[in-house]
Amino acid sequence: MPALLIKNGRLIDPSQQLDRVANLLIEGHRIAGVDVPDQSADEVLDAAGQIVAPGLVDIHTELREPGLEEDETIESGTAAALAGGYTSVACLPNTDPPIDTQPSVEFVRQKAARARHCHVFVLGCVSKNREGRELAEIGSLVESGAVGFTDADRPIHNPELLRRALEYCLMFDVPILDHPEVLELSHNGIMHEGVTSMVLGLPGMPADAEDVMTARDLRLAEYTGSRLHLMNISTAGSVELIRRYKARGIRITAEVGPAHFCLTDERLRTFDAHCKVNPPLRSQHHVDACLAGLADDTIDVIASCHAPRASEKKLQELDLAPFGMVNLETTLGLVVTHLIRPGRLTWPQALAKLTVNPARVLNLDKGTLQVGAAADVTIIDPELRWTVRADQFKSRSRNTPFEGTELVGRAVRVLVDGQTRFQLA
Repeated sequence: MPALLIKNGRLIDPSQQLDRVANLLIEGHRIAGVDVPDQSADEVLDAAGQIVAPGLVDIHTELREPGLEEDETIESGTAAALAGGYTSVACLPNTDPPIDTQPSVEFVRQKAARARHCHVFVLGCVSKNREGRELAEIGSLVESGAVGFTDADRPIHNPELLRRALEYCLMFDVPILDHPEVLELSHNGIMHEGVTSMVLGLPGMPADAEDVMTARDLRLAEYTGSRLHLMNISTAGSVELIRRYKARGIRITAEVGPAHFCLTDERLRTFDAHCKVNPPLRSQHHVDACLAGLADDTIDVIASCHAPRASEKKLQELDLAPFGMVNLETTLGLVVTHLIRPGRLTWPQALAKLTVNPARVLNLDKGTLQVGAAADVTIIDPELRWTVRADQFKSRSRNTPFEGTELVGRAVRVLVDGQTRFQLA
């Protein structure tokens, strides 16, 4: 088997509490040695001044295929993931038709295998057709390879349906991922309900819409003893609720996306549809609470929340434009720029939320550099300054509010199963 020695890099692997300058040996598709001495290999890569980390793992990616290929395809979405440093993504089932049958799971897996970019894991629907009325065939979806269940951006509104789904998933030890939102409270909202929405005269989406559903979800998770992952956390109330329930030992995890730790509702003063997301950009008070939740590990995961939307959709008036922004190619740079460099998180803390923690949420054998693990490796230049240019994205969509923003830190080389699948030109 061909051997690759990555030497002199700063190895950071939170799964092993490893953070030191050391060599990494890869043989074939597997990690063969960590902290090994210099030795001959078929290929030697000098990573001095760079960070050698487990391949990043994202558990909140919209690939949009089948049915919505104008936004993204499995080919383009996985290429974007690689460019962002991700070696594994879990795709949401908000496709057309939704991923709620065995053939639909197999379709995504086969298309991803043909693309030969990063690993793609499939999240199946909780309810048939994401309608929230009838439970999907969870058992058969698990058999076909689904690693978790969610109705994506549609909250599981019916509490009895969620309770039964949690109990059913307990048999397979797979999690339910829910987007907490009470639709009756946020109905027709465009942005966060607060002073800015009042000044702009735009209908608001109150923080209570998230907090009330978060409380319900947490209570049902406690009652059933099942695994629950809360998506898109954005409010101070939700962060505090999660903190309290974790202190009681409940099996819950939660994520926050880049939009909710580095942007506020003030950005909507430009009426830029690229800043229209769900949950909405919140006020600084809520952003500060999300930052505190990341720092004290109340929030386990930093997810990309990649939601590509075709340009013609986002060019509509603000009230008609769909929610969503692309993030796969900018998340790492935003984490370094807004969390690591200001000292809010250390490199090991941030990488834990980008690698081993999301992998554990879905029981994936990823996010680690342990000997024998798949050789999924991301090499990061922590000092590289670069400017976001949407026209250079690998993603098919360009809906980013960060156009022209200078970020620090970028993946310069990404290996999947020991093979270089991305290298920064």
